[in-house]
Amino acid sequence: MNNPSETPEFSVVTGATVHHVLNGRRQEVCELVERTYLLHGEANTVNPPSYFLRFPDRPTARIIALPASVRGERPVDGLKWISSFPTNLDRGIPRASAVLILNDPVTGYPYACLESSIISAVRTAASAAVSARALGRDRPAPRRVGFIGTGLIARYVHHYLAALGLQPEEFGVHDLSSEYAEGFAGHLRETGDTPVRVHDTAEDLIRSSDVAVFATTAATPHVTDPSWFAHHPLVLHVSLRDLGTDVILDSVNVVDDIEHVLKADTSVHLAEQRTGGREFIDGTLYDVLTGKLGAPADRTVVFSPFGLGVLDLAVGDFVHSRARETGALTPVEGFFHDLERHRSPAGQEGTR
Repeated sequence: MNNPSETPEFSVVTGATVHHVLNGRRQEVCELVERTYLLHGEANTVNPPSYFLRFPDRPTARIIALPASVRGERPVDGLKWISSFPTNLDRGIPRASAVLILNDPVTGYPYACLESSIISAVRTAASAAVSARALGRDRPAPRRVGFIGTGLIARYVHHYLAALGLQPEEFGVHDLSSEYAEGFAGHLRETGDTPVRVHDTAEDLIRSSDVAVFATTAATPHVTDPSWFAHHPLVLHVSLRDLGTDVILDSVNVVDDIEHVLKADTSVHLAEQRTGGREFIDGTLYDVLTGKLGAPADRTVVFSPFGLGVLDLAVGDFVHSRARETGALTPVEGFFHDLERHRSPAGQEGTR
């Protein structure tokens, strides 16, 4: 973070630097994300509603602005600007891309732009891992973990679950694309000796999993039968729009932030629209972390995280700080061209 007594400077942090800083620090990042959730629950953050930019000629695409502010020991303000273009998959590139702007809380000056697709994936995966650990405290250790959707987010969630000690006896994989499913199964086999089973249907995977991770690009619910969850798994509903209202209403529902998640036609938002209330939401992850809410073993438990900008800021500030310590920032000389409030060009005075 900039020293407010210094002349403002602006730096770029590349994706390669972000990867280098975060690689091998998964437990540290999980602890950072958990602390940020606690700050959020204690009203030590500002997290306004996200703004969705949509396109009439590209209905599947969107770009989201997430402004936020984190207080506490390392205050930082900023904005994540993240796009989701599902048709990118047909081009052979990831669906999502993002940048993160960090602002000095003393001067308001932006001091860094970070490539943020990795930061976004990491904070999402760390959030899932932190929630799995907290929600699993009163439940039997999971023997089978299944992934529905096998893209970048699923890969990161797998790594972060492993970092917090989740070691199942078997992994399950399902994707609408058999090519993607086999590719992710190969990744799981390369990173450990746990058996991996590719499932032909979502139903088969769910019925076979103690923990089910949804990391799809689904825009509307496609899993609608509560009987698939009769064995009461823990569901990490990362992609937010997979579960039908009957499944939601038959489950214990935990979210990251109630006001944020009840929008944009998420599964819990659709449940609110159908019931006219939000009583089906049992609490937040903050409630679980502080012991106010438990996760019963005899009910299906669904965690639906909308994704908070404060998490991106916390991880982004962490990356920036480490990159600065190692000289890995890329300064943009002259980014702030005129920093004199009073000037006298050609003998004339002016104010700003």
